[in-house]
Amino acid sequence: MKIAILVRAYLVMPRPSDMIYAPVDLAIDIAKGLGAKGHDVTVFGPIGTEVHAPNVRVETLNLRPLVTNQEQFNDMLDNTEQLAHYVPALWDAYMIDDIYRRAALGEFDLVHIHHPETALATSRLFPDVPTAFTLHDPVYPWYRELFELYAEPNHHYISISDNQRRDAPDLPYAATVYNGTNVELFSFSEEHEDYLLFAGRITPQKGVKEAIQVAKETNHRLLIIGPVAHGSEGYFEQYIKPELNERILYLGRVDQNQLPTYYQKAKALLTPVQWEEPFGLTTVEAMACGAPVISLNRGAAPEIIADGRTGYIVNSIAEMIEAVGKVERIRRRDCRDHVQRHFATERMVDSYERAFLDIIQPGGPHRLRAKYGAEFIKDKLRKVRERLPRMPK
Repeated sequence: MKIAILVRAYLVMPRPSDMIYAPVDLAIDIAKGLGAKGHDVTVFGPIGTEVHAPNVRVETLNLRPLVTNQEQFNDMLDNTEQLAHYVPALWDAYMIDDIYRRAALGEFDLVHIHHPETALATSRLFPDVPTAFTLHDPVYPWYRELFELYAEPNHHYISISDNQRRDAPDLPYAATVYNGTNVELFSFSEEHEDYLLFAGRITPQKGVKEAIQVAKETNHRLLIIGPVAHGSEGYFEQYIKPELNERILYLGRVDQNQLPTYYQKAKALLTPVQWEEPFGLTTVEAMACGAPVISLNRGAAPEIIADGRTGYIVNSIAEMIEAVGKVERIRRRDCRDHVQRHFATERMVDSYERAFLDIIQPGGPHRLRAKYGAEFIKDKLRKVRERLPRMPK
């Protein structure tokens, strides 16, 4: 397959080191994984975008980035004049237009968009270009209305959990593909210490205040990792900062390559989410490192956590407090094995490949898979023959 991928036309890839922006990380993993399978992948992003992998190339269209760090991103969100004049949206549109014109000429078999609203208007003008939209956010009522308003046969939606579909069950879904995590980076540890962990953006929706309550009620230390989300500064000042002491520690943002150490040593990860979270990468990262996860029964948690085997799904903070007392019953190796089987990056890439093949399917998905599989094998054999020494005649 020949695939074009876009996250944001104004944000460099990989993401700036001081930002949390999961769609960028996932898009890079998908591009690299599909390239390794022999597909031709073109990643679109502004100047500074770099994705180095076999069969993956980058197109910048000589477009400068609007965002190169978290401060600039916050400033952009606060710049009502710029937003009112659609500047970030027009940056996206500039690349979207180029992608679809080229796809219509046969350069791409499929366009993969990580923020559907950026391409809804353009994609409907190119009905012969198959488009896969990955949904990273909840399907809010206004989002669903947009999808229905711009509905076209070439639109195909990929949910990141089955729960995410609950508010728009009738969209033309191609598949549910769970987000994957790097199980080599997030490595396993059998040994742990006696602290509880919260990891994620500091927002009311993530339940940081509730995690503190659980730690205090169970007499555990709690380590809190993550940046204060833009707009949640007041929440942090009112509910989090006054609780900090030698037992409740706020470590701020931690680089990704340092996170595994905290997961590995944690007795458990707490995710008292206060919203219908579509996935939850910290959950699979923690389990990959061996840490059980105790989560409120919201969003995708029941799809990710094997209740009673890799953690506990609870219905209240009182039940979460009770679950901390029995978390030692969870085998840490079971947590690791669960992630390797269901949420490794390779599993995610395989699922996207199947979904994309099903979408473009001229002649049926099985025939198409056979076609591309045969071409991949032929290419591999050709490269092997080229490396073999020539026999004298």
